[in-house]
Amino acid sequence: MSNAMYNKMWHQTQEALNSLLDKESESTTEPRRNQVLVFQMLATFYIKYLQIFRNLENVYDQIVHPQKRLLIRKILDGVMGRILELKNEMVELELTEFHYFDDVLQDLKLAPQQLDIPIPKYFLKEKLEVIKGRERILAQILADSRLDVDEKKSSVKSMPLEEAVKLIQVAERARQGRLRAMFMKQIFRQEYRAKQAKILSEKVVDLEAAALQIQKVWRGFRQYKKTKKQREDEMMFLGMNPPPLFNEVSATMMQAEKVTSLRNEVQTKHEEKYREALVTIKDDLKLVEGPDIKDNLQDQIRHWFIECRNLTGTFPDYPNAEEGGSAVIFSNKTPQQVIEDIIASQEEEEKNKKNKKKKAKNPEKPRKDKEKKGTREKGKEEDEGWKMSPSVFLPAMEEGNNVYKDVWKNRDESWNFPQDYDPELIRQEKREELESEIRIQVDELMRQELKNLKLAVNREKEQPLKAGKKKGDKKKNKGTKGKKDKDLTPDRTLESLYTELVEEGLLIRAPNVNLSDYIGSAVVHERAPLVKSLLLAGPSGVGKKMLVHAICTETGANLFNLSAANIAGKYPGKSGLQMMLHVVFKVARQLQPSVVWVGDTEKTFYKKVPSAERMIEPKRLKKQLPKILRLLKPSDRILIVGTTRRPFDAELQSFCKVYQKIILVPRPDYASRFVLWKQIIQRNGGVITNALNVSCLAKVSDGFTQGHIVQVVKGVLTDRRIHRQSYKPLMAVEFITALASMNPVYQEEEESFKNWYSKTPMGKKRALALTGGITEKEKGKGEKKKQKGNKEKKKK
Repeated sequence: MSNAMYNKMWHQTQEALNSLLDKESESTTEPRRNQVLVFQMLATFYIKYLQIFRNLENVYDQIVHPQKRLLIRKILDGVMGRILELKNEMVELELTEFHYFDDVLQDLKLAPQQLDIPIPKYFLKEKLEVIKGRERILAQILADSRLDVDEKKSSVKSMPLEEAVKLIQVAERARQGRLRAMFMKQIFRQEYRAKQAKILSEKVVDLEAAALQIQKVWRGFRQYKKTKKQREDEMMFLGMNPPPLFNEVSATMMQAEKVTSLRNEVQTKHEEKYREALVTIKDDLKLVEGPDIKDNLQDQIRHWFIECRNLTGTFPDYPNAEEGGSAVIFSNKTPQQVIEDIIASQEEEEKNKKNKKKKAKNPEKPRKDKEKKGTREKGKEEDEGWKMSPSVFLPAMEEGNNVYKDVWKNRDESWNFPQDYDPELIRQEKREELESEIRIQVDELMRQELKNLKLAVNREKEQPLKAGKKKGDKKKNKGTKGKKDKDLTPDRTLESLYTELVEEGLLIRAPNVNLSDYIGSAVVHERAPLVKSLLLAGPSGVGKKMLVHAICTETGANLFNLSAANIAGKYPGKSGLQMMLHVVFKVARQLQPSVVWVGDTEKTFYKKVPSAERMIEPKRLKKQLPKILRLLKPSDRILIVGTTRRPFDAELQSFCKVYQKIILVPRPDYASRFVLWKQIIQRNGGVITNALNVSCLAKVSDGFTQGHIVQVVKGVLTDRRIHRQSYKPLMAVEFITALASMNPVYQEEEESFKNWYSKTPMGKKRALALTGGITEKEKGKGEKKKQKGNKEKKKK
């Protein structure tokens, strides 16, 4: 796509955003009572913002104009924030993390794939060099400390001597058996050839019968190939089979990738030129227009002095630098408008004094009327129904949209074919900056001039300013006093702390896993960046750990492992634990974004610690994690992620205090299993042919997780089996045989997860909403009352 195409795409997206913002402003004013209509409205906004986000992200990644990219980035950040706000609105409305948009998608004529939220490419692009440098440092530390070698060794399981001897004996006997079988086969073939030679020597060869036999075989083979080709063509025509070159990368796709990389190079060049122009154009403006700006400001302020003197009889007080100086008075105003404001303020002060005197004479009304009004207002609020909560991101989007309308919508860019920076826009921006800088210097000069005027004309002595702090400053200082997170390692460098965490195994290398590699419930993908702490609960093998690694890969985050098993024996004692957490979160803040992973987090919140695990002290972090969450600021890009396969072993109350968002990761459904089998077989070197019934595998594997499927495929597709595929294609029976030896996720285990989730805060709220706000205790009381009433009736 050319620059013109991306510009057109941007203009269309901005028009869609403009109409959506207008609809949002209309919907926020009207209260609604019907929950179904409210959800449809929220879902429609959510899906439309998603489409705008996808388009803007694509435009921002490919457009090369540096000033346009700045505006698009601002709007893009606002759209992302609004998507999260709408998601939270839907969660609060339906009291569930999972939503169904089928009806809305059908109305908007969109496919389910368009609900996928792409990870913005600039997440990694903007700090690619930092991530690469960090990976090199991590690899160097691991190599120096030989931790990489130790990890490889630990991946090899140890085996008792007797078992190893038995395994060698079995392998040797099998080898000898194969050799004997080969010798016997050779002997059998020799004997068979000798017998055939005797039979042929006795028989007379009929050439016509032999030719007829050859023709018969050839014609059958030819017709079989022809029929097979016709069947394949028919299936392709019906859309049941993909075309032969469907999975191969076309030449156009390769060319598009080259163009994309070249466009990225142009982006960097244009941005460098733009940064240089910001400095040079400002310097030129300072030389050419600086003296004129200074003279104009001085004349404007002098005119204000004289007019105030003529109207009020005294010279005005000059605003302090802390208050903003003369910019407070002359913010987009002429001197005449400033004088009118002074007169109006004086009149308001006189009116306020008169009103105060009247209030002092008339006593206040009793509070009963106020209380009645308060109760009426509460009743009105309850009757009004649902209202959209105020948005933090809508003003930013509206501001960006207005800038687009004013600057870019109808701008003539026929002169700027290469889409380089616009010098006129830079001049406008830098002229304002230059004016504010010069105003500070002018304010200092004019304050002194005002002092001289007061002394010379009015012979007024200025009251000396009291040295010290203002009342407001005292309050601020009082407010800022409190407990601060003390730096326990002020003399340590970040590199030394980083090295220490790597050597202790607390900062680990995350495997390179993308969110697109995770195949399962698509709703899980968008949850990770929402809150400061997140819990992923589900059976073993559903991909909880893989999701944690995917978050780190997609966002370029560091991964810290604070699992109970990993921190066992490290930094012993209370002081050691404080030091460990201090170092972890200090490095996490300095190198954010960071993910702190607590694997098997139920062990940290055990109801009762098993006797076998008492030595590792699994509950060391139980009291510390809530404190850490309180210390995390909104600006900290640190996510605490816990994974658990047995959440029912933990104390629910403390569990829910730490993890703000709890998500059940379900086992895959039929559609997910179908895609899983297909992709995992292909990734491990398998070839899918008509002989392999993938649909059958997906149906048979109901109840099994992603981990089971991966394990089965890796077990079946050995190197020997992969080489034999050309003459012996894969069949479903091979995988089903291996799958039969594994234990699936039984219905009882799945029900136990659901029952546990129903006891969490979100689960309780949903249960209350479904029962109409009646708790189980109230239900029990109602049933007892009914039973008593029935007994009394029987007695009568």
